[in-house]
Amino acid sequence: MHSDLPKVLHRIHGRPLVTHLLDTLTPLSFDRIVVVIGHKGEMVEAALADYPVQFAWQREQLGTGHAVQMTRSIMTDFDGTTLVLAGDVPFLSAHSINRLFEFHERTGSVATCLSAIFDDPKGYGRIVRVHGTDRLQAIVEEKDATEEQLAIHEINSGTFCFNNRRLFEIIDQLRDDNAQREYYLTDAIKILHDKRLPVSVLTVENPDEVRGINDTNQLEELATKFPDRQ
Repeated sequence: MHSDLPKVLHRIHGRPLVTHLLDTLTPLSFDRIVVVIGHKGEMVEAALADYPVQFAWQREQLGTGHAVQMTRSIMTDFDGTTLVLAGDVPFLSAHSINRLFEFHERTGSVATCLSAIFDDPKGYGRIVRVHGTDRLQAIVEEKDATEEQLAIHEINSGTFCFNNRRLFEIIDQLRDDNAQREYYLTDAIKILHDKRLPVSVLTVENPDEVRGINDTNQLEELATKFPDRQ
């Protein structure tokens, strides 16, 4: 973003990215909402002072799996379904969240990924399904993907439902032996699948809802796509 401002505080339609997401989440009656903060996290805390959220610090940015690990003291006692999503995806709808929860519960899955089909999947992790099913075998990050996997157009949106107990049973099994030397939350999918536990994938109806923002051009483009979310 070429800025010292934390990315989730960049504005779209005049308000920080993360507040659009929290305005969708807070009416959904979650047991708790935890925001993981790192670089200049005090600014994020201040911006979200009026929201009913708890904060977990990720002092080093070591990946998405590491971010979830940082919530351990808040989350390990929770029995239920945990929704994990990215703060730079502002326009995920309540409809899509509810649809994901319903599918996750109906299939009896321990983890469910919300995916999308993109004409140009560049920059996103690829979904590897068990052929012809809604079962998810693995999510492969682009930098670690084979040529065959790079040809897949179904991508990981970064939005998941997990059985919380199962998630924290395996979260310390994540390893950073990958191109970015990070602890990927997506590796939890393969760990659970290899344990022969049911892991599923659901495709979002509107792929634009799950587009993340990594530069100012993407921010402007998304603002245009969702003029009604002001």
